[in-house]
Amino acid sequence: MRAQLARVDAVLVQAVIAAALSFAHLHDVASAAGQDGWKAWAYPVSVDLLLVAAWRRLRTSDAKAAGWCWFAIALAASLGANVATAGLLDMDHVPAWLRILVAGWPAIGFLGGTLLAHSTPKPTRTPTQHDATEEQRHEPEDIDDQEDAPDSVPALPSPPVTESVPAALSPPAVPVPAALVEHARKVATEHHARTGTAIDTTTLRARLGVPLPMADAIAAQL
Repeated sequence: MRAQLARVDAVLVQAVIAAALSFAHLHDVASAAGQDGWKAWAYPVSVDLLLVAAWRRLRTSDAKAAGWCWFAIALAASLGANVATAGLLDMDHVPAWLRILVAGWPAIGFLGGTLLAHSTPKPTRTPTQHDATEEQRHEPEDIDDQEDAPDSVPALPSPPVTESVPAALSPPAVPVPAALVEHARKVATEHHARTGTAIDTTTLRARLGVPLPMADAIAAQL
């Protein structure tokens, strides 16, 4: 247990040190490129947030192309700042192209964060729809197999016929609140006064905005 805690603590300390150094390098590059004050501190925050958002997309979404793209952009910005502060860049005379990249980073970071946070996932097909499609696809094949069966095969006994309960005595399949039934009566009365005919189930469903089974249950109680 102690060995595991020591290993976790070492990883956390290493991660904090690496994050702090990368944060400082991004701040130094932004400051050398002309972004002074709070703006120089905002650049490393923007780069790190974009890096975290891209990594989260890679871990939680099936569409990984956008995640890899923005992860590579944020990693290039962070790694480039780390390499630039290693003595390869004159911090007192920053080239113009670096000033342009630093000045244009807010728009890049905003675009990447917006696309990663507000993308719409693709709709998935429910199992019930798949099962219904498979059942409809195989139903004609079963009928054909019965018609082509040889006469020598004995017919299976038919299941016993059970008495069906009259529709008037059976309770509605869908429970309907009393307030909704009362509102449906007002709608049916208004429709009859306006058109001279009784309201049908389709019109009642459209007026109330309820599913078809509930509309049938309401129509049975009117």
